[in-house]
Amino acid sequence: MGIATFAAAQILHALPRVRISRAVGRLCDQPLHPIVSRWVTRAYCHAYRVDLEEATIPTGSAFPSFDAFFTRTLKPGMRRVSSDALVSPSDGELSSVGRVDQAGRIFVKGKPYDVGELVGDPRDAALYTGGEFAVVYLAPRDYHRVHSPVDGAISLVRGVAGDLYPVNAFGERHVSQLFVRNQRAAIVIDTEGLGRVTAVMVGAVIVGRISVSGIPAPDVPPGLHAMNPPLPVQKGEEIGIFHLGSTVVLLLEPGLSVVRPIGPVRFGESLLRPA
Repeated sequence: MGIATFAAAQILHALPRVRISRAVGRLCDQPLHPIVSRWVTRAYCHAYRVDLEEATIPTGSAFPSFDAFFTRTLKPGMRRVSSDALVSPSDGELSSVGRVDQAGRIFVKGKPYDVGELVGDPRDAALYTGGEFAVVYLAPRDYHRVHSPVDGAISLVRGVAGDLYPVNAFGERHVSQLFVRNQRAAIVIDTEGLGRVTAVMVGAVIVGRISVSGIPAPDVPPGLHAMNPPLPVQKGEEIGIFHLGSTVVLLLEPGLSVVRPIGPVRFGESLLRPA
């Protein structure tokens, strides 16, 4: 590790990451004058190569706040949802796939993660032993709404309190147990033929909030949130929003194999066949 990289890692650990993220989140919610909004949007799009051709643009091309720009919706028909049983929950990079081992662990970039810690319930995690997982990383340029990967019903959501480290390559290298240290929301979807599927939305530094369908709050509070009755969802239906970018970890019971290779992916594309 070089001196500069070592110093950056030490600064990262020393920063008040949660307070900074909350402050940035409040700033992003502030109303913007249309001229300022257009300037900020152009600057961000230029810096991160954001393509707005697919996005729904407000009248006058001015988003009311930076958060409204970041959580922008897509024009109708911009994504086709595959007829296969399992699809990507979001746009981004399919960065890791594999099997949940007999000890209830997944390995992401060679590092082990306990599934019980990840989903916030060791008993529920036991369902995934011998099953598979997939990790989708959302970069700053990506569309940041999350969609159901399967047909089913959301039976509960677990809000898991935690820190807010970056989930990019730097964070993966320098933060031990990154995914289970960060704040996250585990969305549990029960299906008729595929068993239980969990989509874990993992927060990150500067990600002030994670919104989830069926929870009437701007952020998922810590704890267990049972849906009574369960909330029916179809493949491709929106289930959550990242207010700034992060990562989704899918967990599957035995029976499905993620065949799609590592690389770019869009929500609605099959994970059960090559691109």
